[in-house]
Amino acid sequence: MKICVLSDTHVPVAAPVLPPDLLRALEGADLVLHAGDILTMSVLDELGAIAPVEAVRGNMDRPDVQQGLPVKKVVEAQGKRIGLIHGTGPSWGLAPRVLREFPDVDIIVFGHSHHPLSEQREKVLLFNPGSPTDGRFAPYKSYGVIEIMDDTVKAEIVRL
Repeated sequence: MKICVLSDTHVPVAAPVLPPDLLRALEGADLVLHAGDILTMSVLDELGAIAPVEAVRGNMDRPDVQQGLPVKKVVEAQGKRIGLIHGTGPSWGLAPRVLREFPDVDIIVFGHSHHPLSEQREKVLLFNPGSPTDGRFAPYKSYGVIEIMDDTVKAEIVRL
């Protein structure tokens, strides 16, 4: 199963639309996870035309997005439990904070900091795809891919 992972797209503020390179890369995904700061629901509609989408709200999302999406959720995929959350507060200490939000998951997908991260902690994969549109707080623009095959999880940060 191929899961494409996004966060902090900030459309239309950071970019007028999702990058064409990103949309092409999402083709063939079985699932898209978006960890918030979507800003407008039209982004989820566009992603949903490519693959099923699971999303949570972020701190910058507009009121209709805030009302339409939960703060956090657990998604089941190929026998793995994936915690999905945006995150809050300062960038330092973000990973331990999101880890405390999900006591029984295999993977936690989060955003907020724009800093890409793929790190195993306490038997949980912590995965932040960075931002595909906003490079202000990170060394590069990026998204993520998580592949689940049998019991194996492979996670990759992809630079745009």
